[in-house]
Amino acid sequence: MAQESSQPVHEGRPHRVVVIVDENSNPFELGCATEVFGLRRPELGRDLYDFRLCSPEPRTLMRDGFFTLTGVAGLDAAESADTLIVPNRPDVEVPRRPAVLEAVRRAHARGARLVGLCSGAFTLAEAGVLDGRRATAHWQWADSFRARFPSVRLETDVLFVDDGDILTAAGSAAALDLGLYIVGRDHGAEVANAVSRRLVFAAHRDGGQRQFVERPVPEAPDESLAPVLAWAQERLDAPLTVSDLAARASVSPATLHRRFQSQLGTTPLAWLTGERLAQACRLIERGESRLELVARHSGLGTAANLRGLMRRKIGLTPVEYRRRFGPGQGR
Repeated sequence: MAQESSQPVHEGRPHRVVVIVDENSNPFELGCATEVFGLRRPELGRDLYDFRLCSPEPRTLMRDGFFTLTGVAGLDAAESADTLIVPNRPDVEVPRRPAVLEAVRRAHARGARLVGLCSGAFTLAEAGVLDGRRATAHWQWADSFRARFPSVRLETDVLFVDDGDILTAAGSAAALDLGLYIVGRDHGAEVANAVSRRLVFAAHRDGGQRQFVERPVPEAPDESLAPVLAWAQERLDAPLTVSDLAARASVSPATLHRRFQSQLGTTPLAWLTGERLAQACRLIERGESRLELVARHSGLGTAANLRGLMRRKIGLTPVEYRRRFGPGQGR
């Protein structure tokens, strides 16, 4: 079960996210972290995070020599991180710098949250903080990872893994999925949805979805799920079924299922349940305390069903969620 993340406010300042950038680091994952945690959100009226980059060297050559990163803090900036995002790079067989590994160990020892994106799981494992823990990494490095770190419980067919104070993502777009998930854990579903809208990125992919999503050339010019998704999102309180979604899309339930799997990597029912759970969270964040009403307006039926889903999917009961993300919590 997911554990509760670190609180987003520390000593009167926003939660501090620090990214370690090392030689040959991947620019894409660095960009994802910067976009999710580093940009100001004036539309929200407050800063969500205090974001910093650091590196063990004054000049850091990025992957394949694309560019050189300069002007960032030294590695000592990692000492003040509430969340530390560790280096990731394609040369997974090359050992990480001892100074970087020691910074990761110290952060873990003092209770900081650790995040590995793509091959960042290798950095965490090499530092020794993943022994006996769950993690994921890009599928193409699964065999190499298991051979080097047999004590880590590697899950290769998911987008990301939340193992409490250590979170890992499979790589590339999954870095955005994990970033938005962390925002939701820290600030609630409504804020995470606002950030995803700013990114023009879907916020409904959960960590259990498979890494490889087939995207075949469509047989017809308009097979997009967008119209039926938008239609369903406006009717979450209605007793919608997969058959209803299929009818709206003018296809059979079997065809709809194939399109969901190929385009979203999930099933229609799982997507619908996730959207209803997100709607329930938004209602709680806006101040609704009557759980039967929340369950009814989100299409989840009963308060008991709402409690069970929130516990399984979010790791918090509705009461705990309201305490963290409800009105008047100073977020």
